[in-house]
Amino acid sequence: MSALFEPITLRSLTIPNRLWMAPMCQYSAAPEGPEEGAPNDWHFQHLAARATGGTGLILTEATAVRPDGRISPYDLGLWNDTQTEAFRRITAFLKAQGTTPGVQIAHAGRKASTERTWVNRGGPILPGQRHGWEPVGPSPLPFDEGFTTPAELSVAQIQELVGQFGATARRALAAGFEVAEIHGAHGYLINQFLSPFTNRRTDAYGGSYENRTRFALEVVDAVRAEWPDELPVFFRISATDWLTEDASDDRTGWTADDTVRFARDLREHGVDLLDTSTGGNAPDAKITAGPGYQVPFAERVKKETGLAVGAVGLITEARQAEKIVADGQADAVLLGRELLRSPSFAQHAARELGAEVRGPQPYHRAV
Repeated sequence: MSALFEPITLRSLTIPNRLWMAPMCQYSAAPEGPEEGAPNDWHFQHLAARATGGTGLILTEATAVRPDGRISPYDLGLWNDTQTEAFRRITAFLKAQGTTPGVQIAHAGRKASTERTWVNRGGPILPGQRHGWEPVGPSPLPFDEGFTTPAELSVAQIQELVGQFGATARRALAAGFEVAEIHGAHGYLINQFLSPFTNRRTDAYGGSYENRTRFALEVVDAVRAEWPDELPVFFRISATDWLTEDASDDRTGWTADDTVRFARDLREHGVDLLDTSTGGNAPDAKITAGPGYQVPFAERVKKETGLAVGAVGLITEARQAEKIVADGQADAVLLGRELLRSPSFAQHAARELGAEVRGPQPYHRAV
């Protein structure tokens, strides 16, 4: 039996294998009008193709809790009934293929209001420009040169956001999702609060580790309150900002030690799996990437805390993914670009590893 193709049960939900699809923005939703932020035929085929290809769990792209939480105006959201209804068609199809549907709930913070990645390299859309808006963040620090300085969130606005994360979780459940993942990685809003590099506040939401993690834990509590006890909640984290760990340096960032400590807190607040990535909070961070370069961060969390983990990052081969799970480095692997290149990667991997190949009946001759 292949370890990669063994089912995994989290709470009362059994996911058919350990090969999952990571969230990947498609920048293909309507930016305005009655269908603003709602999934359309492009999103349906994008997610459905990976389901028919045998992927065990599929997570949507970062799905915003409100309009100004989108990375770009072309991203998905889940703040109204039109969006909720549009997702039902997708989740029903994924379930019919034996795939577990998951949603990544997000707010982009200071990295919001940008172009699609193939337009001006995903650069900022400034307030006053078409489809642009003023971003928000924990502190008035722009992401990079040319980006808008975000408005610093007040305590009242932070509390409003916590409620909006909970409301989006409630809509996600109504839309048919079975996993809710909170996006706390890649320099987006929650990551901005966690890291001393981007959080310069002096109130209850900044300064100490306890204060910088307060917003994230309040969001977890709000989502968990809306999510059924029998279904899992994931948290995606950047395990390191890839910055200095010298506390006297103004470029001190979130560290792997912080992640291990925070993983214990997340487990106490009802998180079932840590989706472990890195980086994204500092545009000039020095990252040495290579096959499986982020796996050690997931492995450390699993070994030191016992929390289930997902591993991501340049995982491109079946035997590489199999080894990660079989060696106990992670409980599952999440693929991004490789699933863009090969929607049926899971079927090819199962065949290579001698596992049962799952596919739709109309394609049985090719399975």
